[in-house]
Amino acid sequence: MRYVVAVAETSNFTRAAEQCLVVQSALSHQIARLERELGAKLFDRTSRRVRLTSAGEAFLPAARQALDAAERAQAEVAAAVGEIRGRLAIGAIPTVAAVDLPAALKRFHLRHRQVRISLRSGASEELIERVRQGTLDAAFLGLPLDARPKGVRGRELARGDLVAVVAPDHPLAAKDHANLHELSDEPFVDFPPGSAARAQSDEAFAAAGARRDVAFEVTTVDFMARLIRQGLGIGMLPAAFVSELPDLRVLRLGDAPARMEYLVWSRFPLSPAAAAFLSALGVPAAGSSPQLGQDHAE
Repeated sequence: MRYVVAVAETSNFTRAAEQCLVVQSALSHQIARLERELGAKLFDRTSRRVRLTSAGEAFLPAARQALDAAERAQAEVAAAVGEIRGRLAIGAIPTVAAVDLPAALKRFHLRHRQVRISLRSGASEELIERVRQGTLDAAFLGLPLDARPKGVRGRELARGDLVAVVAPDHPLAAKDHANLHELSDEPFVDFPPGSAARAQSDEAFAAAGARRDVAFEVTTVDFMARLIRQGLGIGMLPAAFVSELPDLRVLRLGDAPARMEYLVWSRFPLSPAAAAFLSALGVPAAGSSPQLGQDHAE
């Protein structure tokens, strides 16, 4: 099953064998043996590509679940004798600021060296779905104040306003404050429509009765900042995050949109590694700690 998952993820028998630390002939032999046992081909192979058959597509989710269950069983046994091991998969928006996530992950790594840590950056909506599906243990989100993700447990971490950011030589750079009407004639750099990050700004402009032109739609803060530096547009980012961009000028907004940073984790029993990580953040598995705000189960 591990070999099948590796081939499915790499679409290549050679790379899958390297990933699994076996020779390709051994990997191919074991997959062929499994196919005979199942009575169905799992892969269509040509000289140029490898892809799952319909039987392979049906087999893959169950194989992943079985591998996860085996790994979870090993982790539970280790935890019973006082050792935290297994995997910890975390998701985070690029602008997380309520927690120094790199520092938190470093502390966790130093304390639990047998845990394999992975981090995925993305939009809040994608990260919520991955927590629901179980491919992420927990995720740090940025959401409108009235949002409560469904199908997960969660806790509010912090609230704060957005600010406008402009290039140092932009005509607005000499100002310290502005309102949304003053900014409405400027081209904007923002996240794609439908994302939580975009919704915060769109809702604020609508509430102010102002319209704006989002000329550049991007998916990363780094790309946003690069466009703003060139004077192509202005952006809106969390006030708690803009210290990460010291070369851009910041304008406080009198009618600023607000957002909250939110932590979500699975509704189902946590792995020992995930429970230990949340506990280190002041969120025990039972969800009883008041340190980071009130728990919510949706």
